[in-house]
Amino acid sequence: LRTPQVLEQFKQAPPAPGQSAPVLTYFSTLLEAGGKLNPMESVELVRPVVQQQKRELIEKWLKEDKLECTEELGDIVKTLEVRFALSIYLRANAHQKVIQCFVELGQVDQIVAYVKKVGYQADYSNLLKSLLLTNPEGATNFAKSLLEGSNGQPLIDVNQVVKVFMEQNRLQETTSILLEALKQNRPDQGQLQTQLLAMNLQQAPKVAEAILQMNMFTHYDKPYIAGLCEKAGLMQYALEHYTDAADMKRVMQQAHMMSPEFLVQHFAKMPPETALECLTDLLRHNRQNLQVVVQVAIKYHEQIGAGKIVAMFEQFGSNEGVFYFLGAILASSTDPDVHFKYIQAASRCGNMQEVERVCRESTSYDPQKVKDFLKDAKLPDPRPLIYVCDLHGFVGELTEYLYKNSLMKYIEVYVVKVNPNQCPIVIGSLIDLDCSEDFIKGLLQNVRAACPIEPLVAEVEKRNRLRVLLPWLEARVAEGNQDPFLHNGIAKIYIDTNRDPETFLKTNQFYDSAVVGKYCEDRDPHLAYTAYKRSWGQCDAQLVEVTNKNGLFRLQARYLVERQSQELWELVLNEGNEFRRQVIDQVVSTALPESTNAEEVSATVKAFISADLPNELIELLEKIVLHKSADFGKNKNLQNLLILTAIKADKSRVMDYINRLDNYDGPEIAKIALGEPYCLYEEAFLIYKKHNLNAEAMDTLLMNLESLERAQEFAARCGENAVWYKLGKAQLENGQVAEAIDSYLKAEDPTDYSEVIQAAERLEIFEDLIRFLIMARKTTKDQVVDTELVYSYAKTDRLSDMEEFVSGTNTANVLGVGDRLYDQGFFKAAKILYQSIPNNSKLASCFVKLGEYTQAVEAAKKANNPKTWREINIACVQAKQFRCAEIAGMHIIVHADHLEDLISQYEKDGHFEELIQLLDSGLSSERSHVGMYTELAILYTKYKPEKLMDFIKMNTAKLNIPKLIQACERHYLWQQAVFLYMHYDEFDAAANTMMAHSAVAYSHDQFQMVLQKVSNHEIYYRAIQFYLEENPMQLNALLNTIITKVDHARVVSQVRKAGHLPLILPYLKAAQQHNIAAVNEAMNDIFVEGEQFDELRTSIEDFDNFDQISLAQKLENHELIEMRRISTLVYKKNKRYKQSIDLSKQDKMYKDAMETAFESGNPELAESLLRFFVENDMKECFAACLFTCYDLIRPDVGMELAWRKGMMDYAMPYLIQVMREYTGRVDVLDKKTQKKEEAQEKEKSASNDFVPDYMVNPMMGGMQGFGNLAIGNAPANPMMGQQGGGFPQASPMMQSPGQPSMMMQPGMMRPGF
Repeated sequence: LRTPQVLEQFKQAPPAPGQSAPVLTYFSTLLEAGGKLNPMESVELVRPVVQQQKRELIEKWLKEDKLECTEELGDIVKTLEVRFALSIYLRANAHQKVIQCFVELGQVDQIVAYVKKVGYQADYSNLLKSLLLTNPEGATNFAKSLLEGSNGQPLIDVNQVVKVFMEQNRLQETTSILLEALKQNRPDQGQLQTQLLAMNLQQAPKVAEAILQMNMFTHYDKPYIAGLCEKAGLMQYALEHYTDAADMKRVMQQAHMMSPEFLVQHFAKMPPETALECLTDLLRHNRQNLQVVVQVAIKYHEQIGAGKIVAMFEQFGSNEGVFYFLGAILASSTDPDVHFKYIQAASRCGNMQEVERVCRESTSYDPQKVKDFLKDAKLPDPRPLIYVCDLHGFVGELTEYLYKNSLMKYIEVYVVKVNPNQCPIVIGSLIDLDCSEDFIKGLLQNVRAACPIEPLVAEVEKRNRLRVLLPWLEARVAEGNQDPFLHNGIAKIYIDTNRDPETFLKTNQFYDSAVVGKYCEDRDPHLAYTAYKRSWGQCDAQLVEVTNKNGLFRLQARYLVERQSQELWELVLNEGNEFRRQVIDQVVSTALPESTNAEEVSATVKAFISADLPNELIELLEKIVLHKSADFGKNKNLQNLLILTAIKADKSRVMDYINRLDNYDGPEIAKIALGEPYCLYEEAFLIYKKHNLNAEAMDTLLMNLESLERAQEFAARCGENAVWYKLGKAQLENGQVAEAIDSYLKAEDPTDYSEVIQAAERLEIFEDLIRFLIMARKTTKDQVVDTELVYSYAKTDRLSDMEEFVSGTNTANVLGVGDRLYDQGFFKAAKILYQSIPNNSKLASCFVKLGEYTQAVEAAKKANNPKTWREINIACVQAKQFRCAEIAGMHIIVHADHLEDLISQYEKDGHFEELIQLLDSGLSSERSHVGMYTELAILYTKYKPEKLMDFIKMNTAKLNIPKLIQACERHYLWQQAVFLYMHYDEFDAAANTMMAHSAVAYSHDQFQMVLQKVSNHEIYYRAIQFYLEENPMQLNALLNTIITKVDHARVVSQVRKAGHLPLILPYLKAAQQHNIAAVNEAMNDIFVEGEQFDELRTSIEDFDNFDQISLAQKLENHELIEMRRISTLVYKKNKRYKQSIDLSKQDKMYKDAMETAFESGNPELAESLLRFFVENDMKECFAACLFTCYDLIRPDVGMELAWRKGMMDYAMPYLIQVMREYTGRVDVLDKKTQKKEEAQEKEKSASNDFVPDYMVNPMMGGMQGFGNLAIGNAPANPMMGQQGGGFPQASPMMQSPGQPSMMMQPGMMRPGF
């Protein structure tokens, strides 16, 4: 009833006396009920409130959500309060109106957030235009927000923003927006960067300069911007952006408008060739640019090249440029040309101090080039030339230059003050220039001792003018100078002038003997010998050479003996010395006999030995030792030397010397005689024997002479234990073990007992070994001795002696001996030893080897060792002593790690029954374990599978199920494997096994139970395929079991591929409740195929998730009309009304066509269908269509068609209904007009009183929720016009679609057909 008509009636109803207006009561009742007004009611309620400016009521209703917010309601409230209107627009989703409110409220920043939230695309361009007119700053911020966008995507194209702002010449705002939008400096923003800079360069150069200073952009059109910068007078930025050399040169002409620092920095960006060209143009254009050019050249000379820069300056004759440029880089440059050019430029600029400094301090210039330049320049001050020549060795040329230019003063200044060390060269050059001796002597007297003596003497001596120096040299000697070169010069002068040179050579201590001796060799050899001898060792080679050359061998021999120098002796006695024989003869005949110094004799003998002259040495020593004085004859060293020399040179004399001499080192000489290459064994034996060294003598007999017979005789004669011990050891090494044992017994020394034991055991002479070991036990307490004695007793079968020894005190390793005997097969002896320990494990092994199985079992019980039981078990099984084997096996199977080996042994020998019996018996043991049950079960799988299932069921909890499963699979026991899988919770494997081996393992009930517990869902689909292939009749039962766990679409696809969809129809009906497309399509296909149209219609109406269009197209040509009706139904549900109506018309299902047309709500379709009925003269259908589509058919169209085709009788009910409806409307208008006239009359009678049609009775205190609201004569509908009492101006025969009829409604009268 809450319709516009009802509300209008409330508004027109007059209020009862003393009560509020009916419409007010109507609204109050709705608000009190806690409900929410619909859109129409909300508008009607708020309109008078807005007129009365009641803001608090609207705010209250909005907070309590009493009003249905619409765009119309917002428009009404907006005149009162924009804030309230914004709230209404937000709830009504009137996006454009919301944005307008944000603009009016100045909340521009909220617009972007709102747009992001609702996903609305507004007309931002027009919005910006309007906002820019009223709030430029807000428009700027709004544009920035739009460009920031949502998730990095701008909400408006930046070019549109620029266009909007620049149309109103808003450069400042546009610049601000673009700076924010382009801050990422992307390559695709290059055009906008160019536009931004260009606009500001043309209108606001200062702003453009600031932007360029920030260096934010890099992708704009640099040549274009460079041209604009040049026009704007920003020459620095123009130069930065130009890349063409011609452009840069042109801008460079305005260098006065640029800072030098910028120019210097900018040249770093230029190629070296371009930079040089620009520098050249700078100089050519204005010489005042010299300072800038120099600064650039200094900073970038390494890239451009210092030579090219100098050439540029020289091109313009700018010596100052060269000077300043090279002066700055001189310290860091090592280029000779740079330094030369600087010297040249400094000299041309007159800066002589700088020329002198560089010549003095620099090390990089070319001295030859600089020297030639300075000589040619002939500077008034020759000091730069002096420094160059002094530093670089041109002193001779300097002297010649100064002498020829009569600059004698500078020669003296140079020698005395600058560099006295160059005085010798200056003196030599002056002598060559025939300078007067007086000037030279005067120059030397001025230099005095500062002049170096050696080079001076050499220079003058080279020119054969030494006598010139005599006064100066004597003056230096008088000063006490001890320089050897000084005294060498005086010596040379004395020799040449024959002023008693020999006395000078003997008495002077300061001259150099080598120099003076060499000087004397050609003049007087005796003076040379005197000079060389005076050095005493420093000139030995020269002395030997001069004496050999002049035949002074006697002097040489005496010097050799006195000198006592081995190096000198080696030089003289060298085989390459052709005068060696003459020197030796003089030494033997003259020099050595004259000597009484033993050290001289010893040094001479030693030299002969080193020179390998044995024959001469023997002759010399015999003369000294045997024929000379008693002092040298008893000398121990000389006797040793004589014997040793004979050993080396003449072995036949050695024996005679040994017998004749007695004061020599016997042991040392004997060692030498024994060694290689002499091998004088007899002589060595004689020396040891003569010195009573019996042990060393025995070693010589055994190791060198290798004579055991002589050694045995020598040992018997000596009778020393050490000798017997050495003999025994030698016999042992030669394999004479028995003789060696006798020798050891005589020596009473068991030191080598280890070797004796090894040798005796190798030869198995245990009787002799027993004697040795008994002797050894007396002095040696070692376990090895006792152990080997026990072993020897056993090897000689002296078991009683062994048992007696073992029972006594001993340190023998009885267990080790027992093991050795056991390994070698001496089981009886080993048994005695094991019993003595006792070692029951080994003892049991011995019993086994001896075949005493019962005793072995008893011993094993005492040992209680699994290894022992294992050994007994193996032996008993091999001997078929199964009773003992079972006893041993019972002790083995309780150890899981030995169980498999035991089973393998039984199986290898084929004793299956005994093995099963053993394990079966073992299960009753308290120590039974899982391994026993498992292995027995495995044996059942191999040999007795019929017992396996019962055994598994009885002992499931005690089995190693994974291992048993593998055994069942190896032996194809699939039923048992499935049972084990299920008990092991491996339901996936159980299901796979049942499907893979269905012949023996499959059971439907069991499979269903397993399938409910599997974890891999792929098994469900393999099970479906399995049932399709092997048990299709139970497939629905399977699917019902897993219906909640499978993907129904995949099941349908799988069964569809197999071609058995009808088979799973019960399952599909159960699954269709989920409204899955694949299931619905499968059901529909089944119904279509079975022509079950009722079921198909029900399926389509209840479940709509399928390809409806495809089904409709499939059914529209079906041979059954009911199927085609279903096609029209599907088209209608998908709002394809025209196709549905056409198909219904084809099948003459006109009722369906009319209902479809009415449901479409499309007047064109309804009128088209009406025309179809008229054209085909279907009068009843025409009348029924008018009734069914009453709301859609325009009255004029219906009347026209009925009049033309003569169907007015069939259209009459329709026309009656139309007339009744329009008459009712006119009556309502009349009442409203009458009331309006009455109200106007009342206003005329009381023009100053406001009396509304309905108002709240003040005595009632107002209706709840309204306050003091008085609702006036507001229009009922804001969309209606004011003419005709507020109704729209429409044709009296027109009715708006959707207006319900008060007389004739669909369903009241439908003709059947």
